[in-house]
Amino acid sequence: QEQLVESGGGLVQAGGSLRLSCAASGRTPSSSAMGWFRQATGKEREFVTSITWDPSRTDYLYYADSVKGRFTISRDNAKNTVHLKMNSLKPENTAIYYCAAAPSIRNYYSDTDYEHWGQGTQITVSA
Repeated sequence: QEQLVESGGGLVQAGGSLRLSCAASGRTPSSSAMGWFRQATGKEREFVTSITWDPSRTDYLYYADSVKGRFTISRDNAKNTVHLKMNSLKPENTAIYYCAAAPSIRNYYSDTDYEHWGQGTQITVSA
């Protein structure tokens, strides 16, 4: 069973930056895709970004339109960790951010394609 542990959430002013990390552990971390989703109060969970990789370890990055140019996802393969750097944060980015992983992926933007989930970390952006 793969386990995901997020860290790095908190309170930040609008325009500020935060960096989230998601560490994967377990007997056999076997994911080939990891992503970040978020859920704001009263709203459905939505796709933020994901990173997938093939056997040659070529990374493919995907972003929701609302975060392109501001958020960056990256992967540290040696540490089984994925990072999410968020710049120019806005109050509407306030949400619980969840890390997710999947052994294989068809629709990187669909939360139903991901098998493993972290507990979530709160991001609050003040105006």
